[in-house]
Amino acid sequence: MLRIDCLRSIYDDLRDCLVVTIMGAVAAELQSLGHRENFFYLQHAMGLGSSLGLGLALCKPGRKVVVFDGDGSILMNLGSFTTMARYAPRNMVHVVFDNESLLSVGGFPTATSTGSDIQGIARAAGVPRVSGAATVEYFCSSFRGALAAAELTTIVAKVEAKGPPTFLTDLALLENRFQFQRYVRNV
Repeated sequence: MLRIDCLRSIYDDLRDCLVVTIMGAVAAELQSLGHRENFFYLQHAMGLGSSLGLGLALCKPGRKVVVFDGDGSILMNLGSFTTMARYAPRNMVHVVFDNESLLSVGGFPTATSTGSDIQGIARAAGVPRVSGAATVEYFCSSFRGALAAAELTTIVAKVEAKGPPTFLTDLALLENRFQFQRYVRNV
């Protein structure tokens, strides 16, 4: 399963959500589908997508918050699972694309390539709703179910270690920051 196919399958569902991506491939792929003012591409802050998403979910409880994370990123900040579970915002969906590698920074293997289980870690931390997905259809169904469930959810999607030709976005970092800030302030 390819991450871009997963993103394409739920792109329309993101219209009214606050969306945070980690750096690299996921940001470039989401932007390639069409940038929206409610998308924030968190560049140069590996491991902090879930933390930023949690803050947004707590500050904007009436708005769905979606975080697109990666295995390498979440493995750098495992404590975010316990913090997310502690506050358990009902409006947050945390998607972890697990390609078993640090694709965006050279393709080095992550701990999931040798058996670390992100779903198990999320469950052990107390995240109330955790699922995995190995097909685009199941991912799409799980994601839509999570949006409707009104319960903190982590979805771990096993994807191939393939990405776009470049991991850059064509939106300036400061421009994205201010655009997203204005959007959040007005919703």
